[in-house]
Amino acid sequence: MIAHLQPYPEYKESEQAWLGRVPQHWPVLPNRALFAEVKDREHSDEEMLSVTINKGIIRQKALLTDSSKKDSSRQDKSAYKLVQPRDVAYNKMRAWQGAIGASDFRGILSPAYVVMRLREQRDLPRYFHHLYRTPHFAKEAERWSYGITSDLWSLRPEHFKMIYTPQPPPEEQAAMVRFLDYANGRLERAIRAKRKVIALLHEQKQAIIHRAVTRGLDPTVPLKPSGIPWLGDIPKHWEVTALRRYWQVTDCKHLTVPFVEDGIPLASVVEVQSFSLKLTRCKKTKPEWYRVLIEGGRKPKRGDLIYCRNASVGACALVETDIDFAMGQDVCLIRSQSQNQRFLNYLLHSPFMEHQLELLLVGSTFKRINISEIKALAVLVPQKHEQDAICEFLDSELATYDTAIARLEREIGLLREYRTRLVADVVTGKLDVRPAARQLPEEGGEQAGDLSEEADPSDSSDSSDEMPKE
Repeated sequence: MIAHLQPYPEYKESEQAWLGRVPQHWPVLPNRALFAEVKDREHSDEEMLSVTINKGIIRQKALLTDSSKKDSSRQDKSAYKLVQPRDVAYNKMRAWQGAIGASDFRGILSPAYVVMRLREQRDLPRYFHHLYRTPHFAKEAERWSYGITSDLWSLRPEHFKMIYTPQPPPEEQAAMVRFLDYANGRLERAIRAKRKVIALLHEQKQAIIHRAVTRGLDPTVPLKPSGIPWLGDIPKHWEVTALRRYWQVTDCKHLTVPFVEDGIPLASVVEVQSFSLKLTRCKKTKPEWYRVLIEGGRKPKRGDLIYCRNASVGACALVETDIDFAMGQDVCLIRSQSQNQRFLNYLLHSPFMEHQLELLLVGSTFKRINISEIKALAVLVPQKHEQDAICEFLDSELATYDTAIARLEREIGLLREYRTRLVADVVTGKLDVRPAARQLPEEGGEQAGDLSEEADPSDSSDSSDEMPKE
């Protein structure tokens, strides 16, 4: 069905760079003709909402559930703005990143948000939700945003009202929304299936790692009680000890340093989410601040481990680069002169360590551990030559799983790219979905506004409670 979509019969120039040519019969109007700004305050008892970059407007409790994020809303919510179903809301400072959407809920948002209401009841907010979350509109929002740096860019209400937006006939808006909900439902099901396979592959990897780092490679080796209730027996010649006995743990400098476009990389929480350190998307700082951050033996080097002690507690990455970088916030450095660092990294990624951290963090409101707790973590220590052999085995054994996972992740990425392109082509009139929408079954697919059920923790939301500085 998607493969047979065709353009509209006739087009005209919209005279808007972000839209290009649009169907001949579509009016293109300034947003002030389509929307009225709403500043309905004094509703402190209403439910808190958040605008996420990946999903649009959601209930804040859904954002905070099973998340390290905390409620940053003010105690006095009298200035918060009421949002009702059909309203479109965005964050002034994050609209250019996609923090905009139509609401399905009644609730309140912080003063950092702008609330717009469609003037005509016949217009479908769901159409504008899709339109304003395209990369095309993001670039237009960026063009109209004002500020000294990107961190301070603000799309003010008066500028939003000056942006020109197409207004397809209501029946076409309905056809586009229906078609996209159907298409998104199919794409989401495909992604979920791939995610399930990835989860199973990760489970199998964890089982292999756990067996190797807690029992070794020789199935006939004599065993002894480990003294750890949830672990059971371990090889008789292995040592159970605190991490501090063989490893040095050095905390980061607790400094908030300025970020620059071109500077020295910083490794923080985001950079340690995989087995090896990834600096491709890291923030950077000035050389003079880098020198401060590496004082006291804090300069990372190849073979070190960077360990997360806040938010994603237990995430750990091996340094496999010789470039200069410094530790950012919420991480520490683990180093040993006598042990195989790669073995410890496998151990820190094992279910044995995950269970230990779960017990340590039980009842904690915020998931974080201090340096003394990291030093006290129980670790299993085979002889060095055995650590080396276990690492060689795991590197080889897990390579096939990593290849399969990477392939599935690429396929998911392609599906997401396809979805983004499809939505943009539909809502800007490059494809005519009216015939396809008429052929859909009555219950043509699950409601699916955004293909983002597995959001990137690094950029999934914008729940700022601060008033943008104008």
